[in-house]
Order: sequence, then structure tokens, then C-alpha cells
Amino acid sequence: MDFLTILQILDSTVRLATPLLLACLAGLYSERAGIFDIGLEGKMLAAAFFSAAVAFTSGNVWVGLVAGIAASCVLSGIHGLASITFRGNQLISGVAINFLAAGMTVVIAQTWFQQGGRTPPLQGAARFQEITLPFADAMANVPIIGPIYSELISGHSILVYMALAIVPLTWWILFRTRFGLRLRAVGENPAAVDTAGISVMGARYAAVMICGVLCGLAGAYLATSLAAGFVKDMSAGRGFIALAALIFAKWRPWYALYACLLFGLLDAVGNRYQNIELVGVTIPVQFMQALPYILTVVILAGFVGKAIPPRAGGEPYVKER
Repeated sequence: MDFLTILQILDSTVRLATPLLLACLAGLYSERAGIFDIGLEGKMLAAAFFSAAVAFTSGNVWVGLVAGIAASCVLSGIHGLASITFRGNQLISGVAINFLAAGMTVVIAQTWFQQGGRTPPLQGAARFQEITLPFADAMANVPIIGPIYSELISGHSILVYMALAIVPLTWWILFRTRFGLRLRAVGENPAAVDTAGISVMGARYAAVMICGVLCGLAGAYLATSLAAGFVKDMSAGRGFIALAALIFAKWRPWYALYACLLFGLLDAVGNRYQNIELVGVTIPVQFMQALPYILTVVILAGFVGKAIPPRAGGEPYVKER
């Protein structure tokens, strides 16, 4: 395996890890505030459809991005209403959102475009284009550093750079601001937060809506950057993989980045190397493509008992009178 091949695999790793990272950070905000959200998959799917549909209709990918975020936030609001205001079961609410998004996107897409539940291909200004960073072309021939900068660091869409920037921003918000302190406290001991005169419902709704925005970015990236339009079930379980990465990362932003890059690496290797022969045995392509999902099962089986979630997670808060 030569150096250029390694860079190409790492480049694919970053691209494939981006939606996972955004969804993982979305779940991080929500679960740090005590709201478990397995509806990440449905929010990503809804955002993917509406961003692609509106981007195609308007011819402007930024308008599509806003539409995708809005669709995801609507579903986040429904989840918040069910689990915070009405104190319903958070897991059931998340499952309902996944089912709703899976059916709704196909039905609306078929009604809107009559193309079998998908949107027409996105072109030109209706897609996020790759950004060439300054001096990338000039440095391409510089040994080692040049290819790393021009092939790996440069050439991604703006949403990739946004996702990477959100990681330190999330760390700063959660661990260096008053808002982050209150958010984490709500997930650990909401009664103490309420006693201090801080609205538990307000903090949890804020976390849920931040979750909606990040899921909107993840879904829009899938349909308008990683791909060129929406197809049925294009999120392909990434919301559940993001939840596994969140558990693996122990609800910490930097660990979430590393975990998502690991999943992205397995996905990139599975896409590039198919029908590999080991010790005279040919590994089928289906196994290579299933590597991220296999790792998800392994993590959930081995780390759920070791990773300690926020103590008030999954429990509705009832204000004492």
C-alpha cells in the first residue's frame, strides 16, 4: 500500500465520518441534558430529504440546508414535547420519530417528484462544492507535507470543516461556559438545578433543539455533499452508529471525534477493499461493508456496562410542589 493510497483512504475516512460526528455531537448535547435520543436516524433522514428537495427546487444549497435543519428541529421539538413536557418514554418517542421519518420522506418524495421516493440529482449551486484551501495546488508536489495538505486537508465541503470546528466548540461550551455547566447538571441532578432557580425544562429543550440543528447538518451533508440527492433510507443506520460512538466516547466531544473517525475508517476500508484474500480464504464483500455495523454491536455488547451515562438520563423530571 503506497502513501497516496493511504491518503485516499484517510480522505474517505474524513468524508464518511462527518455525518457520524455531527449526529454523535447531537446526541451528546441531548444526553448530557438527560434526554436519550435514539431518533437521530429519523432526524438525519428527514433533514436529508428536505435539504435535497428544497435545494433542487430553489437551486440554492444554502436554502436547502436551512430547510433540512428546520425539518430536523421540528422532529426534535416533537421529541421534546413528548419526553419533556408530557414526560413520556424517551425511547418510544425516538422510535416513533424514526418510523415517521422513514415513511414520510418516501411518501412526500414520491408525491413531489414522482421518481420512486427519491429526488432528482443535484447539480451546480444545488450542491455543496469542494473547497480548495489556499496554496493547496502549489504545495501538491512538496514531499509528504504537500500531498497531506492538498489531498487530505484540502478538498472537502464546508460542512466537513464545520463539523471538525464544532468539536472544540462543543468542548468549550460544555466545560467552560455557564450554559454547559447547567446542561451537564440537568443531566446529573435536575432537582438540584431546579432548587437553584434554573429551569430544567428550558435547559433540556435547549439541548434538544441543538441536537436538532446538528442532526440537520448531518442529514444535509448526506444528501447535498456526500451524495447528489436523496434516496430512500439513505441514512443507512448512521444514527444508531453515532449512538454507539457516543457510548464508546463516554459522552466526551474529543473522544467522539476519535470514535467517529474509527467508524469512518472501517467504512472507507470496506468500500475500497472488497473480496480480500486472507490465508487462502476470500472474505466476501458483504462482510467488508458490514464492518462498521459489526463494530457497533461489539461496542454495545462490551462497553454499555463500562460507560456510565448521565445519572438522570432517560428519566422525566417531575417538579416538586
